[in-house]
Amino acid sequence: MSSAISKQTLTIAGLVVNVFSQSDAATPADPVAVLFLLHGRLSNAEAVEPVARAILDDVHERRKASAPGQKADDLIVVTFDQRNHGTRLVDERANWHWDGTEKNNVRHAIDMYAIQTGTSRDVSFLIDFLPAYLFPHDERTVGQWLVSGISLGGHASWITLRNEPRVRLGIPIIGCPDFLRLMSARAVENGLAVAPPYFPASLLAYVRAHDPAAAPHTGREGNPFWGKRVLVLCGAEDTLVPWKAGEAFVNELNVGEGEAGGVKEVWVEDGTGHRCSEGMVKRAAEFVWKYALVR
Repeated sequence: MSSAISKQTLTIAGLVVNVFSQSDAATPADPVAVLFLLHGRLSNAEAVEPVARAILDDVHERRKASAPGQKADDLIVVTFDQRNHGTRLVDERANWHWDGTEKNNVRHAIDMYAIQTGTSRDVSFLIDFLPAYLFPHDERTVGQWLVSGISLGGHASWITLRNEPRVRLGIPIIGCPDFLRLMSARAVENGLAVAPPYFPASLLAYVRAHDPAAAPHTGREGNPFWGKRVLVLCGAEDTLVPWKAGEAFVNELNVGEGEAGGVKEVWVEDGTGHRCSEGMVKRAAEFVWKYALVR
């Protein structure tokens, strides 16, 4: 049975933000965990609303089934349109890819990285200001910031995990942490060189300095993922964002399991292509419940 979920729409410095919550989930004194749920390329915030509701429904059922006295924080799910998508759309071509047609986007790699980087910065911006909009009388406090995203949103989730220390849990879904490995293979498939105008030197320099795969990630020193809880969800038959593009990085990734409280789980779903499956959503909800909400 679905739980009673409320949807509130806020405008924060011109950014339309949707907030999904269950008003009677926990007591007002309990802190709140906020999960940013980021949509994919050529999509919008409205398209991931069913996922937001499914996660909240799953958490609701787990809360009902939990042992008497079990403490679990409230969960709020937040969606918004990525840059140049939905209500923020300015140029349709900038969201397109290399395909040799009249819609062909020469700047595909540039636009992709600019959008996902901008979306990650939007997450940080909202962490700064969202609490004041949600709780203007200081009614509640936000105890944890979480991020998940699908496809382009999955890429942005990885960037957020790398660059935003306040986000301690992330669930990239059919996303990739290694932009150059992913996009170099895509360029080759389209008969393009990893060179200007498709990959200007300035872009390559930025990616090599700021990409998740470029960060120290095998040990503790300088590792921005250290102590974080990460669930990686991919489709084994995904040809657009193949698991092999991020596999080496994910296998090497050290989040300090045991030593620093980090958690790393990986699920590559057999028979699934480039889509967010029902099984992925259930695993995401379970991960949030277990590693963010339960106290």
